[in-house]
Amino acid sequence: MFSRRQILLAGGGLGVAVLVAGVLPKLSTATAVISEAHADEAFEVTHSDSEWHSILSDEQYQILREEGTERAYTSALNNEHRTGTFACAGCDLALFSSSTKFDSRTGWPSFWAPLEHAVATRQDRSFGMSRDEVHCRRCGGHLGHVFDDGPKPTGLRYCMNGLAMTFQAVAA
Repeated sequence: MFSRRQILLAGGGLGVAVLVAGVLPKLSTATAVISEAHADEAFEVTHSDSEWHSILSDEQYQILREEGTERAYTSALNNEHRTGTFACAGCDLALFSSSTKFDSRTGWPSFWAPLEHAVATRQDRSFGMSRDEVHCRRCGGHLGHVFDDGPKPTGLRYCMNGLAMTFQAVAA
């Protein structure tokens, strides 16, 4: 005879196994599906896959070219407070001014506005939700997402992957 606890634990374990079996294959193919959906877009800066691999670190490639996300609180740019410009790590296009950076307490560098003509957005419907993905308008590199819970004056929070950007400080 099984106790109620044993039955509940077995049922919970079975539920987790079903979830993992159903979700993991979808997660592994998600980037391929996302990339195929945007294959028709044209950008000023283009490279072959092998060229992107030689230009970017493995982590940068995974974020910029496969629309990945770095772990929260791991980017040195999250704690960057000097005056300067944040640029695309893929093509060096200036993206954000340090004057629009703020601490969103999310673990990623956040800005309330990009520089003019620096970024573009598109709908991201991956993982069962709808978000606005932000990418570099020149090379198409994935930067992060924009949300409507930011500070004034825009009310927007451009939540960016630090590895997708570089920082150039202004000389004092």
